[in-house]
Amino acid sequence: MSVLGSESRSAASPRLTAPVSDASRDAVAASLAEIACGAGEILRRYHGGDCPHQLKPDGSPASLADMRSEEFIVAALNRLWPEIPVIAEETSCDAKAAELFFLVDPLDGTRDFLAGVPEYSVNICLIWNDRPIAAALAAPGLGRVWYAGSRALEAPVREGRLGEPRPISARSPPRDGLVALVSRCHGDAETDTCLDSLPIVLRRVTSSALKFGLLAAGEADVYVRCVPTMEWDTAAGDHILAVAGGWVVGPDGARLTYGHRGRFYRNGPFAAFGECGQAPSVHLPSACSSSYRDRQRAGEATREESAARS
Repeated sequence: MSVLGSESRSAASPRLTAPVSDASRDAVAASLAEIACGAGEILRRYHGGDCPHQLKPDGSPASLADMRSEEFIVAALNRLWPEIPVIAEETSCDAKAAELFFLVDPLDGTRDFLAGVPEYSVNICLIWNDRPIAAALAAPGLGRVWYAGSRALEAPVREGRLGEPRPISARSPPRDGLVALVSRCHGDAETDTCLDSLPIVLRRVTSSALKFGLLAAGEADVYVRCVPTMEWDTAAGDHILAVAGGWVVGPDGARLTYGHRGRFYRNGPFAAFGECGQAPSVHLPSACSSSYRDRQRAGEATREESAARS
């Protein structure tokens, strides 16, 4: 399981200092992909079983699988780059950012993971100042991993190891309309309104941050999110999609930025597109709304919403 446990691997990972060259970014991205694949093997052991879990104060689940994956990832990052701080969802979500820092989500899509859905992901990203420069996004249940430094690549995952990579690129909008990726758990009226303004021909239900990987691989066209996310949810996918030719923007039309400890690393609304020219066509709300699941938990979901989703 220790994909990075040898002394030779540590020796091949010199100290990183800003600015980071393209060659170094590519090497870091490959290492992050290996780490993500190793963490994915840990998650696969728990998937489909009765994984112990509890609810966090915000109502989202945290499982033993999350913790074991995060322990593995953080240990690997600290071994390779001990000088770079790690901000991770479960154990260091309030850590302070630096000029270079890592953002880690050890298991994105925990609720669906616990329900046996295979569309969960592992997200690891290196940030320089406020933008990603190297990232990996693994989908262990699908046997796929996407990663990017200065190039965007996809590889199969075989027994927790990185397979032969191939270049990927986002696609131009199809003439017959766009394929939108929508959440299984976090629907809301604002997102629906944004999508209604676009020529959508198919809404494909997909869990977790692997939506970014599908956009980067040219398998879909748009992903809009108007309910809350955290920076570790989006940073890896944001970078991979951007290098593949896509775009992720906020309400002001600018790219997302990272390292905002003052707002507890929360994102605002965003839209992700495979084709950059599509980005200005969506009018995002200025702030995030509550998802249906959030309103349901608070007893605020309407009878009509409940009926529509039953």
